[in-house]
Amino acid sequence: MKKGILFLFLASCLVSAVGCAGQGAAPGLAVTPPADETLQNNPEEKEEPTITGQGALSENDRIKEEYKSVPYRLFPTSKDAWVGDVMPMSDGKQLHLYYLYDTDHNGVGYHPIHKFSTTNFYEYSDDGLVLPYGSSRDDADLAIGTGSVFVAQDGRYHLFYTGHNDMFPEKGLDKECVMHAVSDDNVNWEKIPEDTFYAAENYSGDDFRDPFVFWNEEEACYWLLIAARKETLGGVIARYTSTDLSNWTLCEPLYAPGKQYMLECPDLFQMGDKYYLFYSWDCVTYYAMADSIYGPFYEPEDNVLDGTGFCFYAAKTAELNGKRYLCGWIGRRPKEKDTGNYDWAGNLLIHELVQKEDGTLGVTMVSSLSEYFDKGETPKKKAVLGEVHEIADGYQLSAQKDEVALVDFGIRKASLLLECDISFDGEGYAGFAFGEGEDYAKYTGLVLDAKNNCIHYEGCVLSRMAYIEPLIQTAFSFEAGKEYHIRLVMENEIVVLYIDDTKALSNRIQKSVDGAHLALFANNTQAEIKNIVLKLPAQN
Repeated sequence: MKKGILFLFLASCLVSAVGCAGQGAAPGLAVTPPADETLQNNPEEKEEPTITGQGALSENDRIKEEYKSVPYRLFPTSKDAWVGDVMPMSDGKQLHLYYLYDTDHNGVGYHPIHKFSTTNFYEYSDDGLVLPYGSSRDDADLAIGTGSVFVAQDGRYHLFYTGHNDMFPEKGLDKECVMHAVSDDNVNWEKIPEDTFYAAENYSGDDFRDPFVFWNEEEACYWLLIAARKETLGGVIARYTSTDLSNWTLCEPLYAPGKQYMLECPDLFQMGDKYYLFYSWDCVTYYAMADSIYGPFYEPEDNVLDGTGFCFYAAKTAELNGKRYLCGWIGRRPKEKDTGNYDWAGNLLIHELVQKEDGTLGVTMVSSLSEYFDKGETPKKKAVLGEVHEIADGYQLSAQKDEVALVDFGIRKASLLLECDISFDGEGYAGFAFGEGEDYAKYTGLVLDAKNNCIHYEGCVLSRMAYIEPLIQTAFSFEAGKEYHIRLVMENEIVVLYIDDTKALSNRIQKSVDGAHLALFANNTQAEIKNIVLKLPAQN
């Protein structure tokens, strides 16, 4: 998928948050590339009480400098650019992460393919440009869209990708096509223009993108899956077959749910005895599952593993050392605010996939990050608000409606892992607060929401939780009294919450950085938060 086609589903992404203090309408998304003629490849807040504590909070000004932002190690992006759709490929030794290179000053041509590589998910090599977009306005790949990379039976690297030219419809030509490039060393690539092909009859020529190619051992041929639109079915995963990677035969669609305009960035793999098909639309990544590679594919009751609003999008998978990873991006904010949806493209973000006993999938923190965050400590209470009691291995926080109980651990470090177990009673709210220390009214919450059965973040003050409509959120069913294990991975403003190896919610929380305080809170509930551990990287 490319930023230039966002207008196709803009309306589905512009969700508004209701009753959020100080929050306006969701900002508009960029819907077209800039008109640069160059081609370059490269509810009102009420007065709140002040929290009370042991005096450490008055030292904010002195210690803020110690915790300035750090370079992105866990969520990389290139200098002066953003990570768009990711195309992961494993060679058995490391993970190669090809991606659409996006900038804030795209020209007529845009989205060349660049690449990162890693063996451990906390040290990334920026391998730079892989494939440039076309150099002429007559080139089908004047802009490049998502594709896939794999090693074929001939031992060569093959890259199938989307060619996109915004000016072609004016000439009566299809806007999108499938294109092919090859390499002997995964460094130097050669385009093969004669292998370019377009949508078949009854398929949209403007929506024909994101090729995913792999070898089907059972059929002894290659399969090609494409995000396409068919006149009678709407968005489908089209399927082609080939024996030579040059000539393709159209088959019946692999998946046609008849619900969405498009099913972008398809990715198909087997885990255990199940087959899984990932795709993205409506600013969300979804999956379907089947007992056979041929389907029928069906959606589990909850087929979203992260959140809404471009907080994790266009995710595709790859396997390395026996584990499968879901690789996408977290969008960027148009401004450094904690409100509204995200814009297209941002930082690389990877989850580890977990297969449940019933065959459904979950996500968890990448296992190797336990090596990275290897300095553990029990956090020290700096201040409290409301009714907070120390209990064995943690705290009990009690708060009635519109009241907040909070325990503050002081200023957080830029790179940090927090682990804990949380249980709460009733249909209230608990979670993690980020704020300005002595000014309680400026704390906002990353919320475990038992009233709405979801996890969400809007940048709203804690006392207003009962009056907002969740915006950036993911569904999760909470049970009163049940204990949930949480991991919170933080690097600068990026904060990713994992719960019970089942769900994630990825966020950019501006109020969590530059001297912000980290706290636990409860609202309209009694919560117990135990086994709290903060872990830091060795190099910190």
